[in-house]
Amino acid sequence: MELVSQHAKKIMEGCKERARDVGLTFQDESLEYIVTNRDMLELGPKNMIPTLYDYWVQDVEVLKEQGRYELYPNNPYETVINTRPPISFYNDNNPDWLNVMIFYHVIGHIDFFQNNLYFRHTWEYDFAAKALSDKRLIAKMRSEKGRWVDYIIEFSRAVDNLVGYFNLLSEFSRENTPPMTLLDFYFDVFLQQQEKQTVTGYVKEIERYNESIREDPEKGEKLFLDDAKSKFTELETLYEKHKKEKDNSGKFDILQFLVENSEFLNQKENIWMKSVIEVIRSTSLYFQPQIRTKILNEGWASYWHEELFLRDDRIRGHEVEFGVVNAKVTSMPRVGLNPYALGMRLFSYLEDQADKGRFSLDFERQLDSHIRRKYDTKSMKGRDFIFYVRENFADSRFVHSFIDQDFVDLHKLFVAGKKLNKERMTWQYYVKSRKAEDYVEMVANSLYHPPSVTIHVNDAGTLILNHVFENKPLVRDFVDGALMGLEYLWGAPVCLYTTEQVPSKPDGMAMGDVKPEKDEVQFVWKRFRYTMKERKLSRELVE
Repeated sequence: MELVSQHAKKIMEGCKERARDVGLTFQDESLEYIVTNRDMLELGPKNMIPTLYDYWVQDVEVLKEQGRYELYPNNPYETVINTRPPISFYNDNNPDWLNVMIFYHVIGHIDFFQNNLYFRHTWEYDFAAKALSDKRLIAKMRSEKGRWVDYIIEFSRAVDNLVGYFNLLSEFSRENTPPMTLLDFYFDVFLQQQEKQTVTGYVKEIERYNESIREDPEKGEKLFLDDAKSKFTELETLYEKHKKEKDNSGKFDILQFLVENSEFLNQKENIWMKSVIEVIRSTSLYFQPQIRTKILNEGWASYWHEELFLRDDRIRGHEVEFGVVNAKVTSMPRVGLNPYALGMRLFSYLEDQADKGRFSLDFERQLDSHIRRKYDTKSMKGRDFIFYVRENFADSRFVHSFIDQDFVDLHKLFVAGKKLNKERMTWQYYVKSRKAEDYVEMVANSLYHPPSVTIHVNDAGTLILNHVFENKPLVRDFVDGALMGLEYLWGAPVCLYTTEQVPSKPDGMAMGDVKPEKDEVQFVWKRFRYTMKERKLSRELVE
């Protein structure tokens, strides 16, 4: 692995100038490395970060990819990682015209990393340097503790998808938010949740407050609150309790909760484990936005590599080669999902819609398909709109907000179904639906969505995990290993409450009746409790 040549670096700097001219914003410094395909095989399991800590799974992945490469040689075009400065890797046999296209794609990624608000917790430090420090820390501990370090890594990685990513982001948004006052608590929480006031009663309290302010602008609020405190003697106590709960609410994800509350981990001989757990947790938090913005990120980079490449005078004579490579990257599959293709087309669609003024109430009121096709106010605000989307959206909101029937019809999208041809014993694909809501559901089901789990400890010291059911069951194959690791780190039994599907017995079915066909079996959701105690897992139905 080595830095790109000065010739290639000059091409990159030219791409940066053209990108800034159309509105992309990013820091000046960047590092570009030339790597071979086999280098990428070794970097892949580390998410292309050479300084990431070593772990036995990475070695397994390298061996697996080497075997796959022998059968299916491939030529990855580029990889870019969000560090300070950004680091990108390029194949060692790319021609100049291809590097121009790839540089524009990388610049699109860098612009996204440094401007999308879901990455804001990564803006103020260099993750590659931090990862190197973490790697050295773990290497030092391995020399002292041996294989136990890998056990702690294994146990922590089993639940590192449950880190409090949004809690971390909320800390940034709350920096300039004033704390909740007693008056806020009275109207926003107490009357609605404690007293469960009717709308009429709530409005009367607002009118009473306004009347107090009108009578005495300086002391009206104090007089109003004094009256409320005399009427509800528990108001101040509940307010203090709410502030304390709000300060702690969502503060702990599972790994953070263990670090701060596990008696086992806080024993003198086990404190070193907390450092390892924090490395796993911080690494997971760093990668969370990349997992949640795959369609947006790749779509944004693909949109700009096409937009800027075709304007670049340095690629004349290579338009056909570009068309072939670009089609491989951004072609829309008939079955399945290509995040590059979907994201790029959505950005182009949004720019066109905003240019024509179609994000308006007047357009939404138009029901005639002919009028909708011809609607154009020539607002020409499309470019500003897609920059706004790039800054403020993640995949879930992006997909649910903008994939509509017009977009589905424009690109002739559909949801494919699959059935088995029992005569030929082959799978047959068919058009299952062309409705936008069905297509959105298909895309949404493919997005990263870790389970929501709440945490508390009962009087016996058992760690209770409550899976907040969202119509997606947990993968049972991972429950055993995750709970075993948690029991070890907690130092006491662990219970997990979750919801699973079980077959329901048809009404009126008696002994000796013929069992229904598999396709006819009905399923219902039931609540189960998993208990890990002394490394033995039990499962029981909770009524």
